[in-house]
Parts: sequence; C-alpha cells; structure tokens
Amino acid sequence: MTRADLLALTPDALAALANRGLVKRATKDLDAGQGPEVGVDGDGAVHGVFPDGTRAALPPGAGLEAATCSCAATSLCRHRICLVLAYQRTAATESGTETGTETGAEPAAAWSPGAFDDEALARVLGQRAVTAARRAFRAGYTARIHRPSGDDPVARVELPSCTVRFLVPDELGYVDTDAAAAVRGEVVVLAAWAFRAADAQGADGADVRVEVGGGPGRAAGDGTGLEAALDLAGQVLMEGAAHAGPVLAAALRRTGADLAARDLHWPAAAVDELARQLDAHRERRADYAPERLAALLAELHARDRAASAPPGSGVPRSYVLGTEESADTPLRRVRLTALGCRVGGTAESRTADVYLAHADTVLVLRRHWAVPEGAPLTGADVAGRRVLGVGLRALAAANVVSESATRSASRVVRVSAGRVARTTVTPLGEAWASLPPALLVRDLEAHEREMDAWPPRLVRPRVEAETVRVVEIAEVRDIGYHPGAQRLEAVIADAAGATAVLSAEYAPHRPAALDVLAAALADGPRFVSGAVRRERGGLVVDPFAVLASGGPVVPDLMPGDGTAELAAPPAPAPDPLGAVLDTALAACAEIAHRGLRHLPPGLNDRVARAGDDLARTGLHAAAGTLARLAAALTGDDPRAAVRAWADACVRLTVTAELR
Repeated sequence: MTRADLLALTPDALAALANRGLVKRATKDLDAGQGPEVGVDGDGAVHGVFPDGTRAALPPGAGLEAATCSCAATSLCRHRICLVLAYQRTAATESGTETGTETGAEPAAAWSPGAFDDEALARVLGQRAVTAARRAFRAGYTARIHRPSGDDPVARVELPSCTVRFLVPDELGYVDTDAAAAVRGEVVVLAAWAFRAADAQGADGADVRVEVGGGPGRAAGDGTGLEAALDLAGQVLMEGAAHAGPVLAAALRRTGADLAARDLHWPAAAVDELARQLDAHRERRADYAPERLAALLAELHARDRAASAPPGSGVPRSYVLGTEESADTPLRRVRLTALGCRVGGTAESRTADVYLAHADTVLVLRRHWAVPEGAPLTGADVAGRRVLGVGLRALAAANVVSESATRSASRVVRVSAGRVARTTVTPLGEAWASLPPALLVRDLEAHEREMDAWPPRLVRPRVEAETVRVVEIAEVRDIGYHPGAQRLEAVIADAAGATAVLSAEYAPHRPAALDVLAAALADGPRFVSGAVRRERGGLVVDPFAVLASGGPVVPDLMPGDGTAELAAPPAPAPDPLGAVLDTALAACAEIAHRGLRHLPPGLNDRVARAGDDLARTGLHAAAGTLARLAAALTGDDPRAAVRAWADACVRLTVTAELR
C-alpha cells in the first residue's frame, strides 16, 4: 500500500514540521548508509529498524506527531524524519522515478481544506479545538486565502494573528502553523472554515480575502457603533485643532477606550491618534500636522460608510472595524529576519521599531525610552542598548530564532522577558535574498499592480508594517537632497528598468540618517527595505535599511551630526495632477485646523478655486465634492458642512492614493 501523504512531504514541508537541521541530519545519515530497513504493513503503517537497533514507526491516517521512536527524544527526532525520507526513496525506486518527482499524488491545486467537515476536524484536532473555534466564528473574522498553485503548491490561510499552512493535500495530520501548541487546533479549524467559506462564495482566485462567521446581519438602522466617535469628530471639525480644548481630547480618549472594549479596534486606534494630535497642537509639539488631523477625521467617516454597506457589497465589516482582532497569540519556535529599524518619538520619549519578516508578513518589535532632560537621545545613542540580549544596531540587521515570542493581530511581536535565553540572534547574511515573494519585490510594476487591488488605506486594517517590503535594486539614479523639505530622494530601478522613488526625511532624533543613506546608495546596494506606498503616480519607498556591498546599513542608528554635503536633486518632472490634488487636500486640512466655526475670509474662495482646478484636470467627481463644500461653507447648517467636508476629504484622499 502506497502512502501518498508521505510521498507528498517535500524537504521544505518536513523542515516546517520539524526543523531544517533535523532534515539535513537525517538526509546525511541516509546518504551515509545509516538509514533504516523499511517495512510496510497491510494497513499502510510504515516502520523501520536502524543499524543501531532504533525502531521508528509511522501509523496510517495520522501525521508525524503520531509517529513513534524508541530513541530518547521526546518530540520529532531525526529517526522519524529519516524513516520518511527512506520510504520516499524506496517508493521512488520501486516506481522507477527519481526522488522528488511526481509519484501519482493528486495535484495540489485540485483540493481545498474546506472539504474537511467538522467531524473530521474534531476527530484529528479534538472536539475542544472545534468548540473554541466556534466562539471566534460567532464573533466573525477575516482571513486571506492562498490557494495552491504551480509556483506555491501549499494551501495557506493568513488569520488575524497567525498563518496556517496545509502541507499535504487531503491530510489534516500535516498542518504547519506558527501558533503555539495550546491554540494550534483552534487556528487550524478556523483556517479550514475560511477555505470552506471561500468555496461556498465561489471565491476561487489564487489570493482572496473572505469574511467568515459573525452575526446573521444588521437590522436596518442598527448603525455601525461609531456614532459617538463621529459626533466627537464633528465637534473637532467645527472647532478645529486651533480652538479645541483638553476636554474634547479627553472625551475622544474615553470614546476610543469604549470602541476598543466593543472590539472596534481600528476606529478606536484612529480616535486615540486623533486625541494625540489635539494634544500635540495644544502642547506645540512637532508631531502635530494639519494634514494628519484631516486624514484621521476622514478615516472615521470612511470606516463608518464602508461598515454601513450591505453585506457582500464591499469590504467586509470586520475588515473595516477590526472586530476580528484576537488576543495575543503565543508562537512556537519562529525564525525572524530583521529588515531594519525606524527611530521616532517626541521630545519626552524615544521609540525604536525593529521590523522582522516572519513567513509572508512583517512584525514589529517596539521599544520605548524616556528622553533625559537636556539630552537629545538620538538613534545612535540607543543603538547600543540591549534588546533580546544584543545591541539594537545588531538586532536591526540579524536573524532571530525565538521560542518565547507572542504576536498580536496588529502584528506587534513581544518576547517574554523571563525567557530571553530561549532567543538567539545571528548575523543577517544573505537572508534577504531568500525572503518569500510576498515580501521580496523584484518586479516593481508587478508590485504596483498588486497594490492597485488593495482597498483604500482609509478602510484597511491598522496593522503595523503592512506595506514594509524588501526591494531588489539593479540601479540607483539621481540621488539628491531637497533642502527646503529636508528630504533625500533617489530613483531606484529593478532589473527590467521599472523605477520607484526612494524618499527619506530628516528628523532631529536621527541626524546622520540622510548622510549614511546617501553613502550606502552610492556603494552598490543590492536591496533596500522600507515602507512602500503609492504616491505621485508611482511607488515611493521610505527606507529603513540598505544591504550594500559592505553589508547591511541601518541609517537611523548610525552616528554623525548630519553635516555632510549632499548633492542637489535634478529638476522634478511637472506633475499638474498631483499639484491640484495637493492644493485641494491642503484646503481641507486648513479647515480641520481652524474649524468650520472659525474660518478666515477667503478660505471659501480657495476651496472653490481648488474645485475649478480639479475640473480642468478631468477630476470632475472630486471637483463636485469641493463645489458642494464651498456651498455648504456659506450656509447655516453645521451638519451639512461636516458631511460636505467628509465627502470631499474622503474622495480627495482616495483619489490621491489610487491616481
């Protein structure tokens, strides 16, 4: 009897179920003639006896976790892995095929984990796992489905707090997940149900997002739960940041806490950030920006409108509101690849965000320090501070293996303080070159097409590092510094000649970053990591690290005073469309800053002129929203003015993003 499940296990799948070291050791033993004598029983059980007398067995209808071995190992051992490899070689010899070729197993693309019924899930994973999963199902959750394909034969589900991979078709015994053992069964059930929902909806694309479970729907007039937040946002818009007092900011914080308690996590985060913007203006802090204030107000209106849409008519409600966000998920042994660091903060505190690639996602490890009075505490000052047992500069360009990590749905990762000894940090090496295609951008045009399919930023989940990628560089062109904006820009090209703009801004807590970045870009860089966004009709990368000929460079953590001479940039290409959008958005931001009740003379005319300019460039829908806003500003209906402002700002923000 041929065991198709064992024949379908590739070396990568075995490494996922155990670890790559065990697979290499087992392969070496087998090549050296130290493999087992393989036998197969009539029921499909595979057993083997090794030269030293060790006995291992692989029972039928179960995965590697059910395998037994007479050695002293308490978990998967090299003997069990070696028995799988030996069985594969024996089967290949008997069938006359080479090891690793097709052996008659069903094509990976011909199956779906949604085919597992609840009885099968309970039989393999336990009834407790199914019961726990039903609680999450009743609340509703969003999942991203990756169906098997020729390039990637593994069925995969990205849940809010972990990833689940079905390594062998039609077998539940060979499922890999980064969730810890305590919740493994539950997340596998949720992943299978996500495929089931996608199958029922006819969502047969290779990469689709589905909303699973939740209530039967909302009755007419139920609302979205954002009514109190929208009322406060309206008050902010009426008074403006320039006139809003501390009472309004405190009310926003209370409302944000209430939204979070009701699992409306993404609008709660927007409300909290809105309160911080008001605090920043009142305290005259540099992190206040009228454009950011306007974007937050527009985001709350956009999320409310998207969540109000009938089910199935747009972006899933749980995706917009964050209701699927779960508690922190403990991870089993994980390998993380550092992608650099961003240093930020305020006059009172300093933050360092280390970006870590994990499977197809990017996680953020965050550290905070208080700024001593009278001391600047720059990125270079915190670069030597120990995080996970090593200096921050070393960690930001390293490989990390941990058994004590916890991941949140917003992709923040933490390591238990008392278990740092179970975390190892090694040099980065060539790890960036082997990142999965979801994180490594080799074709800029293909990545731009992928971003075109994303929902607008105003309604996407507020997860950390959503757009962080590593971009392979074939050529660097036109490095230049804009002194007025204090911004360094360079044009980078991929192997096909497609380009993106690398854009980094000066900040006093990372004074040498632009100088170091310019030197790294002149040193034959192979890769750059950073946040990729769409802007000015193309891709713009905010860089975190550069892999140059001399190794990885993390500009934010390097010493220096920022006094190097930087070349001037070439003359920018004319961008009339971008100019009129920027002018219109600036007018909206000015209204949010000053307040509808305190508008200066002439601002209404400025809005009308911006609308005329939009119409002349062909953006008639956006121009119409500004015309209605200009009319509302001269009326006596405050609610109508708030609605008109929201219509205009949402439309302009999405247009600028998707242009």
